Amino acid sequence: MPYRQVMAQAVDSILDQEVSKYPVFVVHQHEVEIGVPLVTAEADNKWSIHASTLEEFVSKQIVEEERIDSFIDVYKDPREQFCLFVLSELGANFIFLPHEN
Repeated sequence: MPYRQVMAQAVDSILDQEVSKYPVFVVHQHEVEIGVPLVTAEADNKWSIHASTLEEFVSKQIVEEERIDSFIDVYKDPREQFCLFVLSELGANFIFLPHEN
């Protein structure tokens, strides 16, 4: 993934500033109203990336409050793996991607 460095810096900021223990990156090709834009789609890259958090996902009712514990149980160490919420024509999926290849 070409934007690992940008996402790693965002993870560090979110964790170091104690914004959240659960950063989530929204990877999408359409307009979304969640998170802070990190990467904007361009001619050679059709994907945009926004930085968000579990807390924002709960407040926007993407993750239901009664499912928070289940989410946390499967959540990986954010300093080792990115949590991606990928929105595509196939639907929406959470994916965990190692920082390094």
